[in-house]
Amino acid sequence: MLNWKYVFYTMSVLLIVESVFLFISSGISLIYGEDDFKFFIQAVAITLSSGGIIYLFTNNCSKEIGKREAFVVVSLVWVVFSIFGALPFLLGGYIPNFTDAFFETMSGFTTTGASIINDIEALPHGILFWRSLTHLLGGMGILVLTVAILPIFGFGGMAMFNAEAAGITTDKLHPRIKETAQRLWGIYMLLIGIETIFLVLGKMSLFDAVCHSFGTLASGGFSTKNSSIADYSPYIQYVIIVFMILAGTNFTLHYFAIKGKFSKIWKNEEFRVFLGLIAVVTAIISFTLIYVDHGPVEKSFRDALFQVTSIITSTGFVSADYTAWHPYLGFLIFGLMFTGACVGSTSGGVKILRHLLLFKNSILEFKRMIHPSAVLPVRYKKEMVHKDVIFKILAFVILYFMVFFLGSFAMTLIGLDVTSSMGAVATTMGGIGPGLGSVGPMNNFAAVPDAGKWVLSFLMLLGRLELFTVLIIFVPSFWKNQ
Repeated sequence: MLNWKYVFYTMSVLLIVESVFLFISSGISLIYGEDDFKFFIQAVAITLSSGGIIYLFTNNCSKEIGKREAFVVVSLVWVVFSIFGALPFLLGGYIPNFTDAFFETMSGFTTTGASIINDIEALPHGILFWRSLTHLLGGMGILVLTVAILPIFGFGGMAMFNAEAAGITTDKLHPRIKETAQRLWGIYMLLIGIETIFLVLGKMSLFDAVCHSFGTLASGGFSTKNSSIADYSPYIQYVIIVFMILAGTNFTLHYFAIKGKFSKIWKNEEFRVFLGLIAVVTAIISFTLIYVDHGPVEKSFRDALFQVTSIITSTGFVSADYTAWHPYLGFLIFGLMFTGACVGSTSGGVKILRHLLLFKNSILEFKRMIHPSAVLPVRYKKEMVHKDVIFKILAFVILYFMVFFLGSFAMTLIGLDVTSSMGAVATTMGGIGPGLGSVGPMNNFAAVPDAGKWVLSFLMLLGRLELFTVLIIFVPSFWKNQ
């Protein structure tokens, strides 16, 4: 039987954790002397009291949990965090509609970066900071953070970690999961700090630098400016490009870099494909912008590199309107929405390793047809990849495109045109932000009907938790007593 008491106990602790970060945001409001301070204090009071009351009634629960409890907790926490995280927007009237406030907050926590706010620069600093802070928390993972800082999970720490960091493999940087979580968050915060310094050196304000660093390393894309990154200097844009690439790299490779094991980084096949794909697509787009559209050489290259990196890493920052480019370039950008960066990174999407292993398996199928008796396993890092892994990847990719098709169909029923529907679903599933058509880089999701925003919010959650973690709770056998 599912240990519901433990599920609510975990929710209570996580709400208390969320109230701490809401309180930190209120401090930013206080520093700038803006009236959103009182709304944050109200949000803290509601969140803290809710968590505290639930904690009092569930603290004596059994802490022994299995995979089912882990899946329920991980799926539920992102929804609960988004509900309470929407309070500052609602209480202050900055986003008066609950659907819009939930959408914006879910977009923040899942690091999608899709927004409904038309005038971002009119928001007070505390609200802007909280909006970016949701990226920080969601980028490496809410439960991964909690495993790192609190000992409450004990036996269930690994189950929680694996359910939230769902993927092909879970790289452990230490035999104990708590230390692994701490090292991941340590690397994450180190990169954020370094990027902040470089952005400040480029004459970006400290506040904007911190917020944009949160958005970059989390592969989120919320900016403090209406024009995103478009109006910043070339230096700022190149700095963000570098750190988007770092965010899209497996964090285990960052750990190797810190340890001085640089040979292991370049030997990583997925990382080489990741950089190669950026280089090839950037070259194609740059060539078109320079020689067909006759654009300035440096700016054309920079815009191409920035947008390719932003889309493939699912960051979603914008420096140019890619929907105004040549139609076949728009098709390339749309294709990148299904690529993703490396596993073990903060990026969304299908991920390059899945594409790479499926490609290798497809090539081997030709050889198997010619030599049916031969044993021809897929190899990665010179090791054999078990066929069960290939089957799981194949199931994931098929399911991903099934959800994309059904989601796109649902959005057309709700009222969006086909291009906008496909763009909206691809970008929310991939955690990217800007899409195509009416939800392209120069627009946002404000005009999407409420029903569509709920569909897209669900797709954000599906994409962030890589489908299976959420969808498994809708399988009837999941709820049967074992």
